[in-house]
Amino acid sequence: MNSNKFVGRSSMKDTKFDLVIGHIEDIIMEEDFQSLQDDFMNKYYLEFEDTDENKFCYTDIHKEYCELIEKYIETELESRIEMFDMTDFAAQLEQRKDELEGEIFEMLLTFSDFLSFKEMFLDYRAMKEDKTVDLSAGLTVTPLRLDTAASATDSQQNRDGQSEKDSPS
Repeated sequence: MNSNKFVGRSSMKDTKFDLVIGHIEDIIMEEDFQSLQDDFMNKYYLEFEDTDENKFCYTDIHKEYCELIEKYIETELESRIEMFDMTDFAAQLEQRKDELEGEIFEMLLTFSDFLSFKEMFLDYRAMKEDKTVDLSAGLTVTPLRLDTAASATDSQQNRDGQSEKDSPS
């Protein structure tokens, strides 16, 4: 019977965690958040360089980013979820970090993982300076079903064969 209580509590924690993640996804897609983050990135992206050494200013920029973005998200979550506790959510996030994937978790990682934060700025700088790699030139579109391509070839051959039969020799 105790195992049922444990499962119930675990499921409730999972549901609450999923609810918070859902709200964060909504928040980061909203124009206000996008503008806030974009303005911040525009302000500092030229400071970041793709080298192993980190400038001292990176620490201050990271701290300012965490305060600004994390506070914005926390305020939004508090207005959307009754009795939301950022400390509790951060602890759950840390416990689950190895099992979480996706853009939302990469963004959340920028608060606690400096290298993720720096990588975000380097990616942003590459995008702003149009230095991203365009892989579309190497893409080739092929049919998923080979029999479709074969039947198209057969149809063409049949039409070619019919026109030869129909034409006078």
